[in-house]
Amino acid sequence: MSLPGHVSHLVVGAGFAGVCTAIKLAEDGETDFAVIEQASDVGGTWRDNTYPGACCDVPSQLYSLSFAPNPEWSSSYSPQPEIQAYLQKVAREAGILDRFHFDTPMTDARWDDAAQVWRVSTPSGEVTATTLTNCSGGLSAPRLPDIEGLDGFAGEIFHSARWDHDADLTGKRVAVIGTGASAIQIVPEVQKVAGHLDVYQRSAPWVIPRNDRTYSRLERVALRHLPALRRLYRAGIYWSHEGYVPAFTWQPRLAAPAEKAALANLRKGIKDPALRAKATPHFRLGCKRVLRSNTYYPALAADNTDLVTDPIAGVTTDAIVTADGVEHPVDVIVVATGFHTTDLPIAEHIVGREGRSLAQVWADGGMAAYKGTTVHGFPNLFLVVGPNTGQGHTSMVFIIESQVAYLRDAIRAMRAHGLAQVEPRADAQARWNADVQKRMRRTVWNTGGCSSWYLDEHGRNTVLWPKSTVTFRRQLASFDPEAYDVRPAAAGRRGAEVSA
Repeated sequence: MSLPGHVSHLVVGAGFAGVCTAIKLAEDGETDFAVIEQASDVGGTWRDNTYPGACCDVPSQLYSLSFAPNPEWSSSYSPQPEIQAYLQKVAREAGILDRFHFDTPMTDARWDDAAQVWRVSTPSGEVTATTLTNCSGGLSAPRLPDIEGLDGFAGEIFHSARWDHDADLTGKRVAVIGTGASAIQIVPEVQKVAGHLDVYQRSAPWVIPRNDRTYSRLERVALRHLPALRRLYRAGIYWSHEGYVPAFTWQPRLAAPAEKAALANLRKGIKDPALRAKATPHFRLGCKRVLRSNTYYPALAADNTDLVTDPIAGVTTDAIVTADGVEHPVDVIVVATGFHTTDLPIAEHIVGREGRSLAQVWADGGMAAYKGTTVHGFPNLFLVVGPNTGQGHTSMVFIIESQVAYLRDAIRAMRAHGLAQVEPRADAQARWNADVQKRMRRTVWNTGGCSSWYLDEHGRNTVLWPKSTVTFRRQLASFDPEAYDVRPAAAGRRGAEVSA
């Protein structure tokens, strides 16, 4: 299917955010929209992250679209293949896949102020759009570490989000660089097959028990036929996770019970005092993402595993060299060092009204948007999972649905009032972000004593939301035109005509 020359609404990305946006646009009767996706299928991060042990760390009942419940989850924490299959099924059953253009990356997007459209370039040609919605997400561009000699390594090397399934790790000397959310799932699986495993740790994470369980057949039948039970499950999980908010955003001492549970998990999994000391975190719980696992610590304690805490000085053709001068022979290097979260690569390719890219606008003060969704200087641009919308305690799907609701209301307002463009006022955006950063000062993410991917190079937290998700949803419940500069459509002109 060829890319249209013009659409009213263009969506970039086909993960949870893109699928949700497309479904809701269709529900609103919007027939003139398209979704472009650089890969060949829906799924986003759940399509790309296929490493051994890949699994969600948010309970399944909450990590799904509220309007598309899935009673068939196999367990309380769903594995990657089930989440990917779920998104495929939801998109297929919603009847929206004919609007998706796969293998079509956005190479450039520029606002045309005279024509009041976005001009978007792709390898398949240019398309103009009245609104542009970026749903590419914050966990889509892998970040590689800056390690001397890494390019000259003679063995196999790959990022956790680009797992090489042709690489046979059986009996090999494997190094996993990183101890974040992906690494703690990878390590137990690799430890089972590797001849020797080195885990390279900069700082020990907090790892709480993963209270996972398999759903019985009877339970799945009940969830399928009793909608009230599904809603009860979801509500119970939601409110239990919201219970973390005060400890993260107001008073870190409230996390003491969770810290005790994590330390008990550590003592249970690692008996050796020296290894346990190396694996003990030295910052407040929540400062980095809280991890969940019952198998990570036992894998570290296994006879074929070494936890390496000396900094990596460089890589040779067949070894990793640490700062103490020790060479650690290795056949395969797995890089589990996360993603570009505060310096989104796509921001370099979105150019606004004044001819500056998002990356240039954000270069000095860090990522910033009004309500995490719209940006001054970029008319009709909507960001789903934008700046300061991330969560350290609960499901991003809740945030995605909140932002999509705001986007839908904005589009309704544009149609109702004949508006060609909406752009947040500079003062409204500045007030919003000043409040966010003021509230951020006392959060555990800024005061907990760690360095995390939540913080940009200036030490500014531009990733997380410093209040409850209830507050976020309430503040995005309806479009607020008073915070925007708006321009009416030119008389007699429609988007399809200006695209010519």
